[in-house]
Amino acid sequence: QVHLLESGGGSVQSGGSLRLSCAASGRLFTEYGMGWFRQLPGRERSFVATLDYTGRGTSYVDSVKGRFTISRDKYENTVYLQMNSLKPDDTAVYHCAIRNRPFDGGKYETEEGYDYWGQGTRVTVSS
Repeated sequence: QVHLLESGGGSVQSGGSLRLSCAASGRLFTEYGMGWFRQLPGRERSFVATLDYTGRGTSYVDSVKGRFTISRDKYENTVYLQMNSLKPDDTAVYHCAIRNRPFDGGKYETEEGYDYWGQGTRVTVSS
């Protein structure tokens, strides 16, 4: 079993920054990958960013490219999402997810690619 705990959400004004954290614990594969998804009000959960176990393979949804950065601390089993230049459209509940399987070189942008999920942390961006 794997547990994920997100933190770092909050309320900011447009143009501001937040850094989300997601700490993983439990029975972790060495080569796990992690991702961030978000659920906007009234919408289904959607992909934001992913990072493979090497730390070099990343992918982002177009709307956050150049503003958000996903990174990880392998020793702390923690993944981060640095969010800059936030916009009201970024208001959502952000969930981290872990792909707890051997690495196969893919970059996973759908929920089916992940095995465990955090409860989410809310981000509110006001104009």
